[in-house]
Formats: sequence, structure tokens, C-alpha cells
Amino acid sequence: MSDKDPSLRRNAPKLALHVPEPHFRPGDTPDFSSLDIPPAGAAPRPDTSVAAAETHPLTTALVRVLGEDHRAVGPWDPKLDPDTLRKMLRDMVTVRIFDDRMYRAQRQGKTSFYMKCTGEEAIAVAAAAALLSDDMHFPTYRQQGLLIARGYPLTEMMNQIYSNRGDKLKGRQLPIMYSDKAHGFFSISGNLATQFPQAVGWAMAAAIKGDSRICMGWVGDGATAEGDFHSAMTFAAVYNAPVVLAVVNNQWAISSFAGIAGAERATFAQRAVGYGVAGLRVDGNDALAVYAAVQWAAERARSNGGPTLIEFFTYRSEGHSTSDDPSGYRPANEAKAWPLGDPVERLKAHLLAIGEWDDERHAAMAAEAEAAVRSAQKESEKLGILPEQGKDDIGSMFDDVYAELPWHLREQREEALSEGGG
Repeated sequence: MSDKDPSLRRNAPKLALHVPEPHFRPGDTPDFSSLDIPPAGAAPRPDTSVAAAETHPLTTALVRVLGEDHRAVGPWDPKLDPDTLRKMLRDMVTVRIFDDRMYRAQRQGKTSFYMKCTGEEAIAVAAAAALLSDDMHFPTYRQQGLLIARGYPLTEMMNQIYSNRGDKLKGRQLPIMYSDKAHGFFSISGNLATQFPQAVGWAMAAAIKGDSRICMGWVGDGATAEGDFHSAMTFAAVYNAPVVLAVVNNQWAISSFAGIAGAERATFAQRAVGYGVAGLRVDGNDALAVYAAVQWAAERARSNGGPTLIEFFTYRSEGHSTSDDPSGYRPANEAKAWPLGDPVERLKAHLLAIGEWDDERHAAMAAEAEAAVRSAQKESEKLGILPEQGKDDIGSMFDDVYAELPWHLREQREEALSEGGG
């Protein structure tokens, strides 16, 4: 009988697939006690010049700086001065207030769509503080903190959200998909993971030109399952590109939990191992740890040490967007059970612990930030909100597309204008 005879397999087990399921669903009581959260200060900090393989133990560890007593400990402590810490705290508070107001604006029908970054404010704000102002970012849609930390006008952000007369992008991008070259903020793309190869390509171009600027690319945990992630990692590794690549693991890709993208098998930081690049896994709710990790990776990139993949371990406290209802797929109280806490409250507690802050100053700062956001919203809404946009400037949809407009589009433009589009 042939050794390939199917009858020989009659006693073999039936093949089966594993479909990842989150630990908790609506109605469950979330319990994160199974997560391995090492104490602050436990992770070693290698020199930025070490071989990539020497960082690989850090892809399963967790870089943390703020201890239970809210003080900075360990080798990753960036030893930031109080003014820098206060600036970061103010930026994080401003981001949260901005998010809350724009969320309400969407619910009031003033715009079609919004995405908050509640619980993730430390990641973008601290990364912006750690890099130089002319370094480039290729963000995804939850890094509004990069713009706010770099002083981008709040009114300009709101104009884009409302797609009003002040929108420099002329209503061509979904709300929150900002773009500003002067602030080192590449156009956000709704196509997931495209920004990773774009960031690597930009970094390679900077190296080819002999520039000194580096860049940072951003994706979420779900986007690591895209082919663009693999392409970016391959090119970054092969050409030793001066780039920092960030994976924001907030546990959810819309309603799919991180296990669907492979989180049950390995950490996202561990993907650095297979490509032979440096990797770090960081407490994304610890602003000092985020700053220290990005600063480390930036120094490595700037000295031609190559790319670093950083996983920021965090939690998306609210829905994916205003189109999402997270109560349909996870417990309502899961965010409060997240063991790494609230990034804003943790940085505030640190400043209080070192005697560089107090509740009165915090309340005053929050009130000032609230007033600034309200003022910006008032100014932006003078230029209109989304439902008010009509055909006042409909001809502009044909601008900035071709160097010379083809004849058939010229005809369409003339037809649109003849119908009263102005």
C-alpha cells in the first residue's frame, strides 16, 4: 500500500483553526491581573550604539519610568526639567479638551466624523517633545497631539474638521486627516499602514541627500497585519534607514482586538527581531517612558545606527470613532480597569510628587486650555460648519489635481460653475 494512501490518516485528528477572541465581552467583569506589568525602572537601558540584537530582550519587557509613588526611577529616566514636564502636561490636557469639544461638535451635527485619542495623549505629545521640531512625522489618525505640541493653531485644525472656508485642504480630506508641511506633519491617509513605507522612504531620501533630519512613522496594532508594514520593515532593515517606527497597541482595531493582528503569539515589538532591527516595548501611558524611548531611538537613527521599532502599550479608552459603539464588543468599564492608568493623571501626579505643581495651578491651567479651545472653536465656526457648506466654491474641486486640467474636466468645471457654483 502506498504511504500516501488517505486511509492511513483515518485516525488523524481533524484539522481546526484558532480564531482569537478577546478575554472580555459586554457584561463580563474585566480582570487584567494576568498581564505581566514589571515594576518601573526594571528594564535596562542599552547604549544607543549597541547591535540591534542586544535590544531584543526589551521587546518582551516593558520600559517604565514612573513608579507607584509617581516618581521617576531607573535607567530610562530622561531627567526632564520641570518646565518641559509642565509643557507636556498642558499639551496633553489641551488634547483631551480639544477632543471632547470636537466630539460634542460632531454629536451636534457640526461635522460628520471625529476620532478621539483619550488615554493615548502621552504617546504623541511626549514623542513630539523628544524629537526636533523639523523632524518629520507620518502619523495615523490618533496623533493630534503632535500638532498641538508643535504649536499648530487650533483654529486651523477645526477648520479642517468643519471643511469650512478656512480649510487649507479644501474639504478633500475626511475630518481629522490633517496635513501641514511646516509642522512636519505628513498628510494622514485613511488607507491603513501606508504611512510606514512613506516614512521609511522619506528617511532614505534624507540619508541620500546627506540631511540630518530623521522621521517617525506611526501605525496601530491592527495595521501591522497589512503588507505595507512588512515592506516598510524590510526596506528599513536592508538600508539601515534613519527612522523611528511606532506601533500604538491600544488593544483594539475598531472592534477587532489585538489578537486578530497576532498579539496572542508575540508582542508587536518582537516583530523587530525577525527583521534584525532594534526594538522596544514601552508603557504608552507613562509620558516619561515614551519620551525616553523616542529620544533613544532618535539618537540611534541620527547617528546612523538604523531604525527602531517601538510598541507603545496602551488602551483606547473610548470608541474607535464617532461611528463606533464600543459597548457592543467590550465591557463598559474596561477602560477604568486598565492597569496602566490615565496618562494625564500620572504626569500630573509626578509633578505633584516632585513639588513642581499643585491642584490650584492645575485647575488654572485646565481653565486656560478650555478657554483657548473655546475661542478657537468660536473663530472657526465663523467660517462655517460642515452642513453649511454648499456650492459657493464648487469649482475649487478641480484645482491642484493636474498641472494642466484635461479638456473633459474643464468642461465639467464650466458646467458646475454655470449652475451657480461660483
